[in-house]
Amino acid sequence: MRKLKGLRVAVLATSGFEQVELTRPVKKLQRQGAEVTVVSLLPGHIRGMNHMLPGKKVRVDATLRDVKAADFDAVLLPGGLINPDTLRQSALAKDFVHDADSLNLPMAIICHAPWLLISAGLTEGRTLTSWPGIQDDVKNSGAMWRDDEMVRDDNWVSSRGPQDLPAFERAMVELFAEKMPEVRERLRHAQDEHPVAARYHPATEESGRRWPRLLAGSLATAAISFGVRRLAASR
Repeated sequence: MRKLKGLRVAVLATSGFEQVELTRPVKKLQRQGAEVTVVSLLPGHIRGMNHMLPGKKVRVDATLRDVKAADFDAVLLPGGLINPDTLRQSALAKDFVHDADSLNLPMAIICHAPWLLISAGLTEGRTLTSWPGIQDDVKNSGAMWRDDEMVRDDNWVSSRGPQDLPAFERAMVELFAEKMPEVRERLRHAQDEHPVAARYHPATEESGRRWPRLLAGSLATAAISFGVRRLAASR
């Protein structure tokens, strides 16, 4: 039985993410039926890291300008050294996780990912774990840090790093499945009270073909208009 069928999960990451902290949880989510969207700062591809060595590229499905937290049911934040340090400097990234937490969306957080939550002002009073090297940052933000393979605190589940992935993935699926009915109901009420435009959908090949046709039509119209004006002026 696929526990997360239809659950919409945003994976917020940029280049420098720890490879296995994105690819392994994403595969787990997809096997459970979740719809996964990789959200980043820029379109194209982002490159992972195997600790200090370059890893593989991952395609970006949407940018932070394309989507909002309310478009999703859950959030996955991979770690790595560079990835969260870059995201924490982005107002869009901080707004995204702040909005997600305000909606009480379930969030799976691993390794250095708490850096983004710290910069977004979300960790005070929370209990979580992280890569041990940033435990002082977590504690100094007003959070309680624990040296455990997995820590659950309300809508958050966190782990220290790649060594904890089995426990992290199990806890992530359990949290997302548990919160799924609650999230869906809350988002439905929010949309009833404040109707919004249609949800983001990744561009299809057909939609990509429309632009050349639209551009050609606009140019043809402009050319005809210009010709009419020249003819009128010559009389």
